Amino acid sequence: MQHFQESIYKLIVETSTNLPADVRQAIQNARAKEDAGTRSALSLSTIADNIHMAECNVSPICQDTGMPTFIVHTPVGANQIEMKKQIIAAVAQATKDSKLRTNSVDSLTGANSGDNVGPGTPVIHFEQWEKDVIEVKLILKGGGCENKNIQYSLPTELEGLGKAGRDLDGIRKCIMHAVYQAQGQGCSAGFIGVGIGGDRTTGYELAKHQLFRAVDDVNPNEELRKLEEYVMENANKLGIGTMGFGGQVTLLGCKIGVMNRLPASFFVSVAYNCWAFRRQGVLIDQSTGEITDWVYPKGEELPMQKDEPAAAAAGQQERREIVLQTPISEEQIRQLRVGDVVIINGPMHTGRDALHKYLMDHDSPIDLNGAVIYHCGPVMAKDENGEWVVKAAGPTTSIREEPYQGDIIKKFGIRAVIGKGGMGPKTLKALQEHGAVYLNAIGGAAQYYAQCFKKVEGVDFLEFGIPEAMWHLQTEGFAAIVTMDSHGNSLHADVEMDSRDKLAQFKEPVFA
Repeated sequence: MQHFQESIYKLIVETSTNLPADVRQAIQNARAKEDAGTRSALSLSTIADNIHMAECNVSPICQDTGMPTFIVHTPVGANQIEMKKQIIAAVAQATKDSKLRTNSVDSLTGANSGDNVGPGTPVIHFEQWEKDVIEVKLILKGGGCENKNIQYSLPTELEGLGKAGRDLDGIRKCIMHAVYQAQGQGCSAGFIGVGIGGDRTTGYELAKHQLFRAVDDVNPNEELRKLEEYVMENANKLGIGTMGFGGQVTLLGCKIGVMNRLPASFFVSVAYNCWAFRRQGVLIDQSTGEITDWVYPKGEELPMQKDEPAAAAAGQQERREIVLQTPISEEQIRQLRVGDVVIINGPMHTGRDALHKYLMDHDSPIDLNGAVIYHCGPVMAKDENGEWVVKAAGPTTSIREEPYQGDIIKKFGIRAVIGKGGMGPKTLKALQEHGAVYLNAIGGAAQYYAQCFKKVEGVDFLEFGIPEAMWHLQTEGFAAIVTMDSHGNSLHADVEMDSRDKLAQFKEPVFA
């Protein structure tokens, strides 16, 4: 199979840079349902632009390319040892070519392998089948949505829903709660795979396997079909919306599978996936290693239709658009309110988990007074002149920085923090006391934001790894929405409270 490694490389590139047709259709359907001119409509318009740009640029749709997970079906007698070597080599090459972000990190030291190869990375599952062709499926599931996976052990008590027992109605409550608890932190609107039964390990595996089903398929199990339809109809009544901004569409797909369990255990496992639902598969000739077909119709077969630009969508609600040049003064910040669209020009600095931890006990290598910190782990590459360029740069989930952010705002005089999913009460208090704002960028829109970074001015802490390093970026036209202001207001807290109240309407039994 001399072409097998090349075929796997093509699969990785396609999965990372181009959403399949069924996912695009689900996003288009969401856009049709969402109220025009709302924050969620603005977000979906940006998402559509980003999908188009990623396809044209052949660059990652989202900068977090996740844990590459392969499911490989092979004919009897296929050399799985050699296939595994070639899959690993293809992953390393795709990482070198900036189609994947360097995401494999030593769990004890925090050191980044630099090539997405290491113990447990990538994930490869082999299974034999009776067909004479090789099937390889790949899913790239980012850390933000991976962190919103959840597993329930029945019976249990659920916030807003009461007791969930060991029956179909208890399962229903768990799924509804899983959608509620994700809020905007998993880059909603999203997709969920649900595994009923098994043990703690196989339940999660079953849930993740559901994500390989086509968005528009029909569950052959009648009870599960009805449950999937119920969830799709009612989860969108929670009002969480795209990015957690509130809206008509919170869930884009729900697929449920079931397996046997032990009498003592009853697990419901939910795998949450963001709108950037990157999964694809190929059929490969077992003699040549060449691709003979794609498992899911490729994205170009259903082109995204662009509509109103972001600025126009904002204008329909008469939201203010404020242009800010960094460094920013406290006076400028105090004039901002939740809902304002902010356009940032000037220097911006990235910072994630490792940097925030470091800054708690050390000085910053640069002056951060009046600065903007962007919660982002970009995909970076060097051009022909040896200069760093930004290949993909969407926001990471901000809530991980909640233990640090308020203290760092106070210590360094930071005026704006950009991320996704919102932050908690400690950060909100610091924004109010020290004159700062939290800006929500559109999760997954890595190409849309990469175009805003015109030059890489420098980098510190490259020893943390490319995603965790502190990149200093010259920025032009970076748009984000104020969702936490310096007056104690938080859109995220408001949406969560509203969706919690709406969740209670699903407390009563539905399935006999």
